[in-house]
Formats: sequence, C-alpha cells, structure tokens
Amino acid sequence: PIIGVMACYGWAAGRWAPFDVDMAEGKTLGIVGYGDIGRAAARLAKALDMRVLALRRRPEQSHGDPLVDEVMGNERLLDLMARSDYVVVAAPLTPDTRGLVSAQAIAAMKPDAVMINVGRGAIIDEPALIDALRHKRIRGAALDVFAEEPLPPGHPMYGLDNLLLSPHCADHTRTWIDDAMVFFTGNLERFLRGEPLRNVVEKRLGY
Repeated sequence: PIIGVMACYGWAAGRWAPFDVDMAEGKTLGIVGYGDIGRAAARLAKALDMRVLALRRRPEQSHGDPLVDEVMGNERLLDLMARSDYVVVAAPLTPDTRGLVSAQAIAAMKPDAVMINVGRGAIIDEPALIDALRHKRIRGAALDVFAEEPLPPGHPMYGLDNLLLSPHCADHTRTWIDDAMVFFTGNLERFLRGEPLRNVVEKRLGY
C-alpha cells in the first residue's frame, strides 16, 4: 500500500515508527484499459480477493471473463473512478485515450483511493493529479510513466509525499532484454513458417 511504503521512510531517519497497512482483500480495483497488461493486473487482484472493474473500448470482448466482476465501456469512466479503491491505468496512448483520465475523472475518485499508471503519462491530466495529491483529495499515486520523460529536475511531482515514482522501468526485470530476444526469435520462426505472428499491432487502432 502507498501509505505503508511511505511510512517506511521512518527507517531512513533512524526512527522506529510502526504503521498500519490496508488489506487488499475486499477492495475494488478499477482497470482503465483491459488489454494484456490490464488482464495481468486483474489476475493478481483476484488472487488477493479483490473485486475487479474493467474499462475498455469494446467491452463485449470481455463478457464472461472470470477475472472481471464487471466490464464497462469508456463512457462509464466516471462510474469506475467513483467505485474503485485503486485505479490502474494500463491503456495505450491513442487519440481516444489522450487525456482520458481528466480532471473530472480524478475528482470522482474516493478520498482514500490510489491512482497507478503503467500505461502512458499523457492518458492522465497530470496537473489535475498533482493538484489532487497536493491537497490530499486522494490518498496517493504510483506512476511509472509521464507526459514528459525524463521527468525534468524541479518538477512538482518530486516534492509530493504521497506519490511513488519510477522512471518508466516497471518492466525492467533482470531478464527483460533476454525475454524480448526470445520473443523476437519466436516470431521470426513463425514468420519463416508462414504462421500468424504474436502481438501484432493494428496500425488503424494505434496499438
């Protein structure tokens, strides 16, 4: 949990500072962008006995998905934001998703909700998110992606005590380069055999 992690900074100051943490069990995870990354988040959430709401452009493609308690179209974004304890943004950046998580959407969040972005920075209205964090209108956020990368020195996000930052490296496991090469060679073999490729980009859709 965001607050629990931040309380750990007491160790850096040499203080014994016990703190309480929230249980994920029974909480609601809202996923904005229910593709492969969103579904992986849902699988982990279900393992923690969380309720999962999923938002996607074509909700009919996830009807009957056992990992989702409710799937919604993009027009129900505010509903998802208002009902979620944690919101994971995992959508690709397209003309339709740029600015999708607007100031209005952020304002709809619960006061104790947490925003997590592993999609693209420009999907979220960052000034509105900064304002909500600064004035404690939401509990916290964890961001791996940003509208401007690298995040420049002196950026206001650096000064927020309820925000966790990582420099667009959430997928950088120790083997990520090797894994990417294995995936590439596997697709090359499929291509040479005339078989369908995996993870093909639909240029018309932008992802």
